[in-house]
Amino acid sequence: MDNFVLNEEQKMLRDMVRDFTNSEIKPLAHKIDEEEKIPRELIQKLGELGLMGTSFPAEYGGGGFGETGYCIMQEEIGRGCLATATFMGAHQSIGANAIYLGGSEELKKKYLVPLAEGKMIGGFALTEALAGSDSFNLRTRAKRDGSDWVINGEKLWITNGGIADVLSVFARTERGITGFVVETKTKGFTAGPPEHKMGIRGSMTNAITLDNVRVPNENVIGEDGRGFLVAMKTLDAGRLGLGAACLGGAKELLELSAKYAKERKQFDEPISHFEAVQFMLADMATTIYAMESIIYRTAVDYDAKKPISRQSAHVKLFCSEGLCKVADLAVQVHGGMGYSRELPVERFYRDARINRIFEGTNEIQRLVIARDVLKKNGII
Repeated sequence: MDNFVLNEEQKMLRDMVRDFTNSEIKPLAHKIDEEEKIPRELIQKLGELGLMGTSFPAEYGGGGFGETGYCIMQEEIGRGCLATATFMGAHQSIGANAIYLGGSEELKKKYLVPLAEGKMIGGFALTEALAGSDSFNLRTRAKRDGSDWVINGEKLWITNGGIADVLSVFARTERGITGFVVETKTKGFTAGPPEHKMGIRGSMTNAITLDNVRVPNENVIGEDGRGFLVAMKTLDAGRLGLGAACLGGAKELLELSAKYAKERKQFDEPISHFEAVQFMLADMATTIYAMESIIYRTAVDYDAKKPISRQSAHVKLFCSEGLCKVADLAVQVHGGMGYSRELPVERFYRDARINRIFEGTNEIQRLVIARDVLKKNGII
């Protein structure tokens, strides 16, 4: 985000996260990818810096920067490691944010404060075998039993599922879909082994099983039967953070490509002198400019309490595809070295692909946008 649109506090946040990313995250990014885990020491440092709750008000242990500040943070972390940005998104933007958007004051004090302070790790458990894009089709069930709820079911592709202390879990009750805060140490909760993925390998992804997991009624997020609305509002914000991480990755790829084009020589001159390479850099820069514009325009609207469901779909769709385009061009600029694990371009290329799938596939984003267009034109 350009300096002229940032206030002083936002500049300080950006500079702090940028320095941290350069000194702490980038040097570990290759190791995170190879070992398929984010070091606990790095997570601890993120908490100590106050980055685990950047968006939330200070009264809940957060930094008070809102969604715009959160996007600034995710952009900078995305420059260094998209797996770490994914961890942060699952923890803050959807896991903890579901509690912030729908939880009672008691629930916020009990869970949101330690989550925002980095004393707990959070996650978001909605997806199931038959409820991916069809997220309303949940099979996980919750039944009332006295002052508790008993939850049974399985969830798939849960980011942070194997390391989280608490998860915002969505299940079907007699009244509809309801959200619950579930402590992962609760009897009957089991996380399966980590998935071995093509990209964002350091971000832990697990299936989870809930076998007669008992949760007190106080842990209901919002109202019984109103959880689907909470989940959708949470994902609206999550898609902005996803877009911001994509933007950070795209900016890093452009910078790496420009430097490589200056250094790499063919026919006795730098390849940056060749029009074909210049056109690739120009396309990358233009895509990034558009990505940045729609992300921060939408984040400002979100902080102003404006509805952004369609706008967040635009962000998710355009930025995830924009990053894939930029990553592909970056590999092309780097040639054979872009295909080698010696350079971070190869890792960014693999990490980029998932963004078109998770937090709502791009096909679903197109449906959201198209239906809103048709509705506003009186067609449906």
